[in-house]
Amino acid sequence: MQCKELVRGLETMWPCSFAESWDNVGLLAGRADKEIRNVLLALDATDLVVEEAVRRGADLLLTHHPLIFSARKQINDGDFIGRRLVKLLGADICCYAMHTNFDVLSMADAAADRIGLKQRRVLDVTFEDGERQEGIGRLGTLPEAVSLKALGERIKEVFHLESVKIFGGRDQKVSLAAICPGSGKSVIGKSVEMRADVLITGDIDHHEGIDAMAMGLCVIDAGHYGLEQIFLPYMEAYLEREWKELTIWRAEEKNPFWIL
Repeated sequence: MQCKELVRGLETMWPCSFAESWDNVGLLAGRADKEIRNVLLALDATDLVVEEAVRRGADLLLTHHPLIFSARKQINDGDFIGRRLVKLLGADICCYAMHTNFDVLSMADAAADRIGLKQRRVLDVTFEDGERQEGIGRLGTLPEAVSLKALGERIKEVFHLESVKIFGGRDQKVSLAAICPGSGKSVIGKSVEMRADVLITGDIDHHEGIDAMAMGLCVIDAGHYGLEQIFLPYMEAYLEREWKELTIWRAEEKNPFWIL
């Protein structure tokens, strides 16, 4: 199939209009009439991922985070983003990103499914038309009240993580949980407003963590990569179900940092 056909299918499920205004989603590089047979899925279009796409002979690199965020006046090999684009275009590989439109419509629910959140609702509403609400993160009730330590262990298990960072008492009981894959700094206030016991997210620093606790909110920081890596199995299953003629690969990615 041609790239534009696949894009049409993706944007029927995850319209670009649901992305945040600051975001950059859609077909970022490549030919709309490119024949797509092989797709490489990745969270980020890093140097290693781009090299893997070229080595494997991918026709499309489908990522969560956009390779291009801000406006560019030149595309050349003078900086790392330009080099990646030059390499992809030189190999006739299309590059497509589905970021906050996927976050709003699928990522938060997929994460909430893993921990069994019930009676869930949107944490931070970004779209509302009178019939439905969509937005960033989800709020719901855990299957049962558990200690913060036990919930941390559960997060490690279901997201296959080596560690999580926790703000709050080990034995503190939590039952109403907010979850926001990626960077959840902006939803701390919403979580407090909606009386969540705990926020499960990533990219929480020292001051944000202690301020959240001061407002009565525990935080489990499972990492930006730690929660959003579920994009890969989710999209792999979707593409294999909807386009059986495609060959789908997951990039050989791992957490970009390690802890000694």
